[in-house]
Amino acid sequence: MQQKLIPFLNFDENLLKNMIPQGVVHSIPKGSTVVSAGDFSDSLYVILSGRVKVFLSDENGKEFILSTIGPGDYFGEVALDGGPRSASIMTQEACRFFVIPKAEVRALIEHHPDFARDLIGRLICKVRNLADSVYNLALMSVYCRLLKFIEEHAVQRADGRIVTERLTQHEIAASIGASREMVSRLINDLTNCGYISVEDKQIFVNAKLPGR
Repeated sequence: MQQKLIPFLNFDENLLKNMIPQGVVHSIPKGSTVVSAGDFSDSLYVILSGRVKVFLSDENGKEFILSTIGPGDYFGEVALDGGPRSASIMTQEACRFFVIPKAEVRALIEHHPDFARDLIGRLICKVRNLADSVYNLALMSVYCRLLKFIEEHAVQRADGRIVTERLTQHEIAASIGASREMVSRLINDLTNCGYISVEDKQIFVNAKLPGR
């Protein structure tokens, strides 16, 4: 289950510029690769607007999505040790980033304890989420992983429970480590049994999902 944190750097753009004059704003269109796993770069990216996916892929283009993050979140902290990027980042929407050089990130850590605590908390969350992913892939069936994915992403609204992100079956499959064909079959089964319905790429939960 992905852990959520209250973002420390969820400031407006002007505040960030005043706090870190060396930072640079970048605008990136939808579907662009921001960093690739294995790259050597050491900047921290604060998301001002838009959403990105954090993923791994093999030489055949098969993906496994580790997470999706949005405004107020940031990425790139793992590469601050001088090692390569541990995952790739792609924009799911048009995005704007505030990019902070490594030296300024170190200054933030030294002079802003709140940021240091936030950074440590996010790294702990990543370790927990990775352990959870390993458990799911090793010990849970695709069916159980799909049910868990729906349960964890569905939110309660006035019109019922809904997975608010408009996800393709390919994106869902990449998030749970399954084939698109398997996900399509399972979603059809859940739809035909009345547990869920799908409209405009959104999943509506109509009844309590069957036990895992």
